[in-house]
Amino acid sequence: MSARKILHIDLDAFFCSVEELHNPDLHGKPFAVGGDPNGRSVVSSCSYAARQYGVRSAMPCAKALRLCPDLIFVHSGYGQYTEASHAVMEIIRDLTPMVQQISIDEAFLDVSDLPDSALSIARRLQSDIYSKTKLPTSLGVAGNKLMAKIANNIGKSNHKKPTPPMAITVVEPGEESAFLENLPVRELWGVGPKMAERLNMMGFKTIGQIAGKPVAFWEKAFGKSGRDIWERAQGQDERMVVEDHSVKSISQEVTFNIDIADPEILRKKILNLSEQVGYRLRKKGLCGTTIRLKIRWANFETHTRQKKMHSPVDQDRVIFEQAYEQMMAFYPFKQPVRLIGVGVSGLTNAMHQLPLWETEDEKERRLLNAVDEVRNRFGKNVLKRGNSIKKK
Repeated sequence: MSARKILHIDLDAFFCSVEELHNPDLHGKPFAVGGDPNGRSVVSSCSYAARQYGVRSAMPCAKALRLCPDLIFVHSGYGQYTEASHAVMEIIRDLTPMVQQISIDEAFLDVSDLPDSALSIARRLQSDIYSKTKLPTSLGVAGNKLMAKIANNIGKSNHKKPTPPMAITVVEPGEESAFLENLPVRELWGVGPKMAERLNMMGFKTIGQIAGKPVAFWEKAFGKSGRDIWERAQGQDERMVVEDHSVKSISQEVTFNIDIADPEILRKKILNLSEQVGYRLRKKGLCGTTIRLKIRWANFETHTRQKKMHSPVDQDRVIFEQAYEQMMAFYPFKQPVRLIGVGVSGLTNAMHQLPLWETEDEKERRLLNAVDEVRNRFGKNVLKRGNSIKKK
């Protein structure tokens, strides 16, 4: 049986690369995609020029600004990012149908059936994506998903310049152990910060040290998870590249810049979030059977409440009414809220029964269709409900 050829592709600083396409003046400058640096927002992505100052993804925007006082914050909206992601994924799927997309900017490919070498395929794919979209990508090439992912991580991390790495890192069959030997245990897929700390306390600093112990040692220490750790330390991974088309849920949430204890402000925010969720459902041609409310208090304690509907819904009003009802049944008066979110799950393709006479629901559906059409043409923020407009 011939060795598998697996690619892991990751777009370099994806959100920032998209922002540069729409605003070339950002090229070469330290900037970040994120929210208000005076609030609680975190950096979603940062340019490679910003990384020279120590700015990193998931860092609080306020801290990033302290590290780099000239840091520029931008955010054009997820519509542009989604569009760019779709364009890249179409190019990838033109190469092979064996694609497993794992995030907006990351995917695995199985190119075992293609005649060319994995390296030449990776080079061609990287070139095609850049020539057609101007988006830089890095790739890991190996015989399984684990090694391809680790290879790409190492290839990108070895790049220290203020430019996208556009790295291609190859692990040849039989070279897995040598590649992993001196890497820190944190690089092993599935080893998080706490597990890494525990392994370090046990005296294991590198993946090679884990691989050097017999599997029985790890099974005794961690049970079944111990065998998984040992197998990964050997570079073993039998998982297939499987494409998953299913969307599990659609949700929208917001973290407030200051904690909110005013029920009326929360009501308006739930209404706004419900409209966003409803719009996204209808745009994807989906309905959902379960409506979920998420609340996080100021002390970071998080609660969710959900309700199963008798039939699938995609209407803003229904989503709002159910989410708001759950808040009123659960929300302690004057309890400060840090985050609030609305979601719909149990998704299915939208199919609406045609009524014999026009009902209130059908009138609302026709209105929503008209509103969606205007938003699709002129932007999501072109229309607002009267009670959501701030008074001057």
